[in-house]
Amino acid sequence: MFELDAVLQKDSILIGDLKLCQVRLINNRNAPWVILVPKRAYVEEIHQLDHSDRIQLMAESCLMAETMQDLFSPDKLNVAAIGNKVRQLHLHHVARFEADECWPEPVWGKISSKHYSDQELADILQKFKRLLGDELIEPCNG
Repeated sequence: MFELDAVLQKDSILIGDLKLCQVRLINNRNAPWVILVPKRAYVEEIHQLDHSDRIQLMAESCLMAETMQDLFSPDKLNVAAIGNKVRQLHLHHVARFEADECWPEPVWGKISSKHYSDQELADILQKFKRLLGDELIEPCNG
């Protein structure tokens, strides 16, 4: 049974569920950042997903990239599956700007953290839900 890693739970807010992945917003206004977490138990690497899940992950990642581009108009979009600290498979989508505090370096461990205000969070979640529309489904424990 799928169970979200405690660190991912603590650091992010659920936007909603796609067919394969939970969509979660990292609560840091200094870097617009979303993770996709496949709802599969005991998966640490993309190659551990079955073939159809790999294809679905790529489709959901492209959907998220397009959504991030539409919402934030970044100078660059970083997409990565690292997992050195949190082993559960999760795919980062980070909107990067040449004016951000650690450009062009990676954000991991180099960008300060500032939580969204309640109003900012509500606005961002509504925008994501509007753009993702029919792609979002009811949460499930796949």
